[in-house]
Amino acid sequence: MIHDSRRSLLRDAALQIPFLLWLVVLWMLLWHQFTPLALVSGLVVAVFVTRVFRLPTVELVGRVNVWHAFLFVLQFLGAVVSGAAAVTVQVFDFRRQPGAAIIGVPLRYADDIVMTHVAVTSSLIPGSLVVEADRDRRILYLHVIGVRTKADVDEFRGKVLRWERRIVRALGTPAQHRALREDERRGGER
Repeated sequence: MIHDSRRSLLRDAALQIPFLLWLVVLWMLLWHQFTPLALVSGLVVAVFVTRVFRLPTVELVGRVNVWHAFLFVLQFLGAVVSGAAAVTVQVFDFRRQPGAAIIGVPLRYADDIVMTHVAVTSSLIPGSLVVEADRDRRILYLHVIGVRTKADVDEFRGKVLRWERRIVRALGTPAQHRALREDERRGGER
């Protein structure tokens, strides 16, 4: 039993090394110094931050569907371009102000990693920004411009849920992928 707990601690520590190194590099970039002192002080700060502000360990499953990831990137780039064009049109249409709303989107398949990917994707597409993420209930709250009616709200909510499905297809766990396929088989949205 003790041997298993030691092995688990060593595995967790090994998973933290890339994150610690990233924090050290970030510290050195922040100070614009690549000196031994910056390295040591960055290491001290990184260890302090990871011990004081403890985050749950996220287990990566290593499942990446290359085809769906490629499709996701293409669709994302298209959405960025079309979102930028839509925002530009809304800004320069002096006849009316673009409507705005805070919209809650309950995610269906999200764990921490998928929820983060959906939030980042939604925020990077012009016209929307995540203002809050309710991790316990798996709800993203987004500020969206160009929303005037309930139909617009439902349409936007559907877009975010489509991004969630695309991300699950590309990066989801096998359990998430099975749940998505089961919902699609039962006639859910694609």
